[in-house]
Amino acid sequence: MKKQLNQLKLQLDSLAVFSNIKNDPVMQKLHELLTAVTVHEKNAAVRRYSDFVAALYPHTANLTDYIRTLMLQDDNFYVKMLAAGQTAAPEIQEAVEEELQTLQEIAAISPKKLRDALDFDGFLPQWTTAQADFRYDFMEKLNNITKTGYGIFAKYRFFRLQDGQITPVAHPDYQNIDQLFGYERERNLILKNTQALVDGTGASNMLLYGDAGTGKSSTIKAVAAHLAPKGLRIIEVKKNQLYQIPGLLEELSSNPLKFILFIDDLSFTGNDDNFSALKATLEGSVSGCGDNAVIYATSNRRHLVKESFGDRVGDELHLNDTLQETMSLSARFGLTITFQKPDKDEYLQIVKALAREYGIEKDEATLLREAEAHAIRKNGRSPRTAKQFIELQKIGIS
Repeated sequence: MKKQLNQLKLQLDSLAVFSNIKNDPVMQKLHELLTAVTVHEKNAAVRRYSDFVAALYPHTANLTDYIRTLMLQDDNFYVKMLAAGQTAAPEIQEAVEEELQTLQEIAAISPKKLRDALDFDGFLPQWTTAQADFRYDFMEKLNNITKTGYGIFAKYRFFRLQDGQITPVAHPDYQNIDQLFGYERERNLILKNTQALVDGTGASNMLLYGDAGTGKSSTIKAVAAHLAPKGLRIIEVKKNQLYQIPGLLEELSSNPLKFILFIDDLSFTGNDDNFSALKATLEGSVSGCGDNAVIYATSNRRHLVKESFGDRVGDELHLNDTLQETMSLSARFGLTITFQKPDKDEYLQIVKALAREYGIEKDEATLLREAEAHAIRKNGRSPRTAKQFIELQKIGIS
């Protein structure tokens, strides 16, 4: 028994393609346990046993599921190579086959097998194992990688750019697309353009312009979530990070998934360096958007650049050229969609739809009268105002 466990430990040590798995904290505890068992350190082995289980339990009580998940989420060079359409050498292919078998055998280690090797009569916590075919699961992943992705992109769907790194958002704030009311035409345009990105038939960079609270950002996030199962991911980029977009596009260029680079509430001052960075990316830059990424931006300003009368008078010799440059940025988006504040009838239709969604049972005339009064107090009608009103109704505040 100990000889067999020692062989599994050596096989774990030998991982090359899936080498990252050796650095996983749970797998490190398992390696320490196997080492203690095979060198006949009974006291140390019992302690290592409990350390391993303590590391495993917060994730799952099933060892097979845990190692299978590690294998499927590992973004090793082989996965990236195949995702980019390259072919691996036969030696690498052979190593993959052998290592998948190794991982499957390690994932089948039962607590009974280790307890027998320990020869310990006291209580030891249990875990479970399950039947699995790691090779089949891995090949299924590769066959569907344009939808499932790899690494963090297989586990998460919403991301942000943080300190130059793509960072997952574990708990994103978004609405389902069927929870959005009003603006059907605008939403369908966004959905159609994004579907074209997913299908690879050619999508446009897009600017959503309109009043605050009209649902521009909510619509983009809802569409991204709706199409995520088809291989779409969204990465939020702040205005002061725009200069990093060329590098980000280069990093994503070989990824089999599709990406929205989302810039919320975009506007510039006349001397903003970020203005030139975005303008170059949208058109004319060597590192322009590839086939798998588009830029979606929202703004309350049609031309994106804050202007004053002083800007229009100015003292620059070729003032008209400068004004044309500041106004040209919005024109570099292939598609511009305007979100206007709803009129009274549209606003009240949104209120009624949200009331049904939230299960608000109230006399309709009273509900609409109070909704209109709420809009007046909140300085105007908008989907956001309607949602805030209904949420207050839900908790009993009129």
